[in-house]
Amino acid sequence: MSLKRAVIAFVLMSIILVSFAALVQQQKNFSFSVTRTSPCTVKVYSGITSLRAISTVPYCPLLLSTSFNVEVQAAGESPFNNSTRMEIYDFVKDNPGIQFRGICAGLSLPVGLAQYHLGVLIKAGLVSFIRDGRYKRFFESKKFSGKAMVTISLMRHRTVKRIFDVLLDKKRMSHGQLACRVSITSQALTWQMKTLVKTEFILQANEGLRTIYSLDEASAPMLKKYMVLVEEKA
Repeated sequence: MSLKRAVIAFVLMSIILVSFAALVQQQKNFSFSVTRTSPCTVKVYSGITSLRAISTVPYCPLLLSTSFNVEVQAAGESPFNNSTRMEIYDFVKDNPGIQFRGICAGLSLPVGLAQYHLGVLIKAGLVSFIRDGRYKRFFESKKFSGKAMVTISLMRHRTVKRIFDVLLDKKRMSHGQLACRVSITSQALTWQMKTLVKTEFILQANEGLRTIYSLDEASAPMLKKYMVLVEEKA
């Protein structure tokens, strides 16, 4: 009797192991693709060499992840044949410079679903993005220049926007005065200015022991324009 039980247990275990191995192999071979007869041209910013950055990770009952890229190569299929995709496109269009998490929160979408549809829109050349530190900011394609997208991204940072706002009003301020007006510490302003002085928007000069900041006059109209845009979309 015990031998019979051992044989049955061995057979069951073998079936489980074979099924598990087959599932693992299926996961490895899984791919998702949409074929297209003609390639599409997508403009990539900030040194991004591939638009395969956006992928989704679904999970099977055994919690084995399957990561796949969205290959949009397909003739005849409109990127707008899906209501969720339309919502994402319209949301990005109405909120230029929005971060990915902002899209998910604003539309109450699961992360994987939002990643997938954004991937389709990017591959179709309808949405572009630039990197802002560790994050990506999304824009309607061909609506903004690269410089405009950088400007909007900067304006999306509350402290940076406040710095620009003060300098647009006062034109020229010392380090101490600016820190006081923006309501941050001197050290915090120093940290912000390390990045901002590398742009063409902020000019820095030393007068004796004082550091003076001012805005590049040629950039002022663009800063005002996109500051208003960000405030309207806030």
